Amino acid sequence: MPTVAPPVPAGELAAGEELARELPRLPAYPALFQLNTRVRLRALEGELGRTAMLDDIPDAELDGIAAQGFDWVYFLGVWSTGEAGRNVSRTNPDWHHGFEALLPDLDERDICGSSFAITAYAAHPAMGGNEALARLRRRLHARGLRLMLDFVPNHMAPDHPWAWERPELFVRGSEAQLEREPGNYLRIETARGTMVLAHGRDPYFPGWPDTLQLDYGNPATGEAMRGELLAAASLCDGLRCDMAMLILPDVFQRTWGIAAEPFWPGATRAVRDRSPGFVFAAEVYWDLEWTMLQQGFDYAYDKSLYDRLAARNGRAVREHLLAGLDYQRHLVRFLENHDEPRAAGTFPWDVHQAAAAVAFLSPGLRFFHQGQFEGRREHVSIHLNRAPVELPDSAVGEFYRRLLEVLRTPVLRNGDWRLLAPIEAWPGNWTWAGFVPALWEGNNGECLMVVVNFQPNQAQCYIRLPVGELAGRPLDLIDLLGPARYRREGDDLMGRGLYLDLPPWGFHLFRIEAAE
Repeated sequence: MPTVAPPVPAGELAAGEELARELPRLPAYPALFQLNTRVRLRALEGELGRTAMLDDIPDAELDGIAAQGFDWVYFLGVWSTGEAGRNVSRTNPDWHHGFEALLPDLDERDICGSSFAITAYAAHPAMGGNEALARLRRRLHARGLRLMLDFVPNHMAPDHPWAWERPELFVRGSEAQLEREPGNYLRIETARGTMVLAHGRDPYFPGWPDTLQLDYGNPATGEAMRGELLAAASLCDGLRCDMAMLILPDVFQRTWGIAAEPFWPGATRAVRDRSPGFVFAAEVYWDLEWTMLQQGFDYAYDKSLYDRLAARNGRAVREHLLAGLDYQRHLVRFLENHDEPRAAGTFPWDVHQAAAAVAFLSPGLRFFHQGQFEGRREHVSIHLNRAPVELPDSAVGEFYRRLLEVLRTPVLRNGDWRLLAPIEAWPGNWTWAGFVPALWEGNNGECLMVVVNFQPNQAQCYIRLPVGELAGRPLDLIDLLGPARYRREGDDLMGRGLYLDLPPWGFHLFRIEAAE
């Protein structure tokens, strides 16, 4: 039977917490870089000619991430997984077809199994185990970077030790259910004999066949998972919690017909009692972002903004940004991640740039994905450890280089943000509705204005700028993401407003300063 990984020694935990206290304070609007650990190590293997571990991730690579202005590195897929999940990934015909489409030269070794079919919250032995993970964390901290890892609250792998030792922690099924819904249940051997257990799932899709569903109607399950959460949190500075809304009592009841007590408030509090600065980010859908923040999370995925950007609806984007800042500052802004398709494949290049200007120049946690800066188009499944070869797109790289450079400015990390209102340029001109303008102001008087014409047509509008102390003098508006430079009178900007005439998907990031 599988064995449970040993707990982290108390001294190692204390050392990690001490390091965390020495890190610089996080800005109001930090930046996170997601790295697919298994894909990265497989690529390093090709360079080294041997199996690569966490220790082999070069210091120069971490230096580069820090130099780009990131505060967090999210290492996806560090935890231990087993043969059961891997075998499902290798034998599922639908998945295999997708793997072959991505990798025509697919080899069985490329299919490592889902990183969310977890057998233990301990770093995978093939990566060097918890000791190598602790060394990686120290190397990140030395560069002012924090480590984020995954936590999967809804399910475990079929060969997790609990499946044999404690099957009562999982949702039971019947032989009749297995016969009716073979995709949602599994017959499995346990220490108490053969049982039918449910696969993990959400209420709208079939079960994930490489998982077993945890039963939060059993108080022992919540207690056991709190211990797992504490173990995972001891090895990092923050956790991105996969499909975190699935174990909310009402969602769990709707999915399984089982009453459950709330898990997140007490569990997140238990972690913060040990590590006060610990950060929780929720992957969440179905407009439950505010609910998750109330449950104890620091951040929640802003899928609503992503969907409106993908729909290319400027008015809907601006209306979404009308929400209060106390809410928006806790949202995760992104254009791609390991679950979403690649931004370069989803958005035409002009739309891509405009969407990035909206998403990453708004308040919140700015989330960037490995390969995004190179313009990669192929989405790599979490069941694979190898990505196809793609040539980097120099135009994409240059755009993100400039964007990351401006995101390092203090006003965009700690400044005050407010949404501005576009004004009709002349009676009957409806194009004003597609503009998304906002103002950033810093404590040192720094003032930035971002404006995006997020629509497929040329558009005009006026925007009144509340420049306050800059009134009564000429002002320079200097675009930090393009060549535009204008001089306007401050009184005119506050009164009639700044006139804008932008092409489809056009945008500016103006620094506003008194003219010399």
